[in-house]
Amino acid sequence: MTKTFADKVVDFNRQLRYSGKLPAGFQVINPYLDNPETIEIMQQFYHKYYRDTLQRKFIIGINPSRHGAGVTGVPFTDTKRLKSVCGIEMRSAYTHEVSSVFMYEMIAAYGGVADFYQRFYINSPFPLAITRQTKDGKWLNANYYDDTVLFETVKDFMISSLKKHISLGLDTSEVFILGKKNAAFISKLNREAKLFGHLTVLEHPRFIQQYKSREKQLYIDKYILALNN
Repeated sequence: MTKTFADKVVDFNRQLRYSGKLPAGFQVINPYLDNPETIEIMQQFYHKYYRDTLQRKFIIGINPSRHGAGVTGVPFTDTKRLKSVCGIEMRSAYTHEVSSVFMYEMIAAYGGVADFYQRFYINSPFPLAITRQTKDGKWLNANYYDDTVLFETVKDFMISSLKKHISLGLDTSEVFILGKKNAAFISKLNREAKLFGHLTVLEHPRFIQQYKSREKQLYIDKYILALNN
């Protein structure tokens, strides 16, 4: 029996582990191991929108946030939008994630979740949440590129993860990278591993929401123009 796109994503997430080293002060959060409901919610989402064998284009984030996919298992999707837009309720957690706000406004402008997810797959080169400990002992979101040693430590894992994403059934002729700094590092990985054709760079949703919210519509239009190109 042919596996659907959804089946392949669910398999990928169920087997997802990071067992490598990390520099001092960094942690990896694996929601699929930490919360049994995350597996259930993630499966519901992919079976709802990806139960087919269509090829999709790849939108590449940085790494999940602890309030977005670090809880729901669905990239750029907090529990609020998971319920209000996708109709999937998570009972064990309630999260609001800034990037999710922009992403779902853009998806609505694109034509809605069904149309959007039929054409695009979103994930990250490092597909698990990373946190960093501050001097006063708090744990905050971190990006894989925040620390040179961290990047070098997880680089091989990221290349391996990207290859696994591609094998789900992705069109690699053009990929969409969220965040200019992220794009610089993905370009580096791409030169080494020859993964993608053209890299189209878009501003990261968090940057837009935090610093450019007054011009949000311009960025939504920019996304849609690039994605429809």
